[in-house]
Amino acid sequence: MSLRINDIAPNFTAQTTQGEIDFHQWLGEGWGVLFSHPKDFTPVCTTELGYMAGLADEFAKRNCKIIGLSVDPVDNHEEWAKDIEETQGHAVNYPMIGDPELHVAKLYNMLPADEPGTSEGRTAANNATVRSVFVIGPDKTIKLMLTYPMTTGRNFDEILRVLDSMQLTAKHKVATPVNWRQGEDVIIVPAVSDDEARELFPAGWNTIKPYLRTTKQPDSD
Repeated sequence: MSLRINDIAPNFTAQTTQGEIDFHQWLGEGWGVLFSHPKDFTPVCTTELGYMAGLADEFAKRNCKIIGLSVDPVDNHEEWAKDIEETQGHAVNYPMIGDPELHVAKLYNMLPADEPGTSEGRTAANNATVRSVFVIGPDKTIKLMLTYPMTTGRNFDEILRVLDSMQLTAKHKVATPVNWRQGEDVIIVPAVSDDEARELFPAGWNTIKPYLRTTKQPDSD
């Protein structure tokens, strides 16, 4: 079954580089980012895992946990982590899921449910679709899904930007415009009438079109 935004993120139990986890219990009451990789010891993913380790504090400030996934066994991940630290300058400080039976990859619709075999003998090429990012909210629903080609490194600064937007818009009746960043003006959602907007946004707003009203970013606390 395919996954969509607002679906419950499938739960699973798996071995990771930090021990066995129950995914939903591990997420707790906060946000989470699950990002997957087609194979250990691959060049583009090596840079990504290192960069995410460098961003760990930024995600922690946003009450968001990070977890990686590759279809290879945990022992391989631990060896790969040494290369990542050596070449990228950051030790992998978040768990990496081992998925040699392809269970999680299939559960998250990154491989067909009837895909045969295990990770043994598979290559990055036939795991190409195991290269996704899922952002999961405190209610355990999927808030964002992205899948990238193997040759293009992911922009995890963009994931932080989107996380900021989602956390802001979860608390206030606003949306964020194209290329929005923290501190910039936001859009009052159309469902908010002008009368309600006067109460919610006493500093006022700019009406560009009746359906497009911009205002200062509300306090995110």
